[in-house]
Amino acid sequence: MLVALVALSTPLASQGRSGGGGGGGGGGFTGGLAFTVGGGWQIEGLDAGYMRRVHAGPIAALSLTGRLGSFIDEGAIIGGARGFVFGATLGAHTRAATLAELGADTSATRVGLDLTVEATGYAGSNSPLPVGSPWGAVSVLPGIKFGDPNGSQFGLLFGPTVFFGDITQVRPFLGVRFEAPLAR
Repeated sequence: MLVALVALSTPLASQGRSGGGGGGGGGGFTGGLAFTVGGGWQIEGLDAGYMRRVHAGPIAALSLTGRLGSFIDEGAIIGGARGFVFGATLGAHTRAATLAELGADTSATRVGLDLTVEATGYAGSNSPLPVGSPWGAVSVLPGIKFGDPNGSQFGLLFGPTVFFGDITQVRPFLGVRFEAPLAR
């Protein structure tokens, strides 16, 4: 019982703030919007998950995210929704290359470019897509991030996603992401 008390009273590694420079092993919440854009049927969904900093060569963070959305017919004026989609995503994120720093020297907001590679497994109900259900996807998403590398960040990602299922299909992917460290 004493061991359990000690284990529960110490802060978890993901609750500690890492030292400067974006290093450390902190974890945080990630959430946002995900869209496969283009003509015809699209997937529009919400993402929520956990992100953890790692030190593995060019990879600065790994994320595990759940995606819940629907199929939307962009050609329909009324009643364009058809079916639901669920996805589980594993992402690898590079460290952002700083483009600019805005604001005061003590609390500057950084603007940077990064690259995210995601692998997603999808399952859908009433799917209008020709890839069938379930299917997988791999996305290579260059993005721009705004915010503190050791705090909250906002990102905009855009790139190709390749669906693998009954057929292989390439679609543009647009993501809007928010990342925040867990409370300490």
